[in-house]
Amino acid sequence: MAEIEQIKKLREETGAGMLDVKKALEEAGDDYDKALEVLRKKGAAKAAKKSDRNAGDGLVFSYIHAGGKLGVLLKLYCETDFVARTEEFQKLGEDIAMHIAAMSPEYLSPEDIPEEVKEAEKKIYKEQVADSGKPENIVEQIVEGKMQKFAEEVSLLEQSFVKDPDTKIKELVESYIAKLGENIQVGSFTRYEL
Repeated sequence: MAEIEQIKKLREETGAGMLDVKKALEEAGDDYDKALEVLRKKGAAKAAKKSDRNAGDGLVFSYIHAGGKLGVLLKLYCETDFVARTEEFQKLGEDIAMHIAAMSPEYLSPEDIPEEVKEAEKKIYKEQVADSGKPENIVEQIVEGKMQKFAEEVSLLEQSFVKDPDTKIKELVESYIAKLGENIQVGSFTRYEL
């Protein structure tokens, strides 16, 4: 892929500026995938800097699946009405609402999983591994691994995005924070199914 094509494609995918894209390509030795990773890390760093800013505006998004048997309502916050009205913010809201319909997350993040749910899952996993004959420390590691996978499966922000399984929802939001220059936060959501 020619350098100009790489720059154009990287800018479209990440929303990064021309200079940032050129620097990332130089840093990655003109390797597209490495440059993309460099830009994603920089985007995540920008998102972290903006995360303490007040996201007091935003929109409510809805998604109704074909046939009207499945629907989602989602609150998505940003800092200003200006950003809320942009095409990019609208696309993000629509994509996340569609993802919720498809993947049926129960919680926003792993921190939102109630302690009693975690304990019940942990008990099940311990019982599954108890008769394996493995040492106790290995059993604990297996249980912790299963708990982490459980948290990823039921938490929206930790789930892999249905349109791009290599990207988690939280990374998708971070990429839009970097593109739009404002803090964006996923609020509450509700999934309805008949």
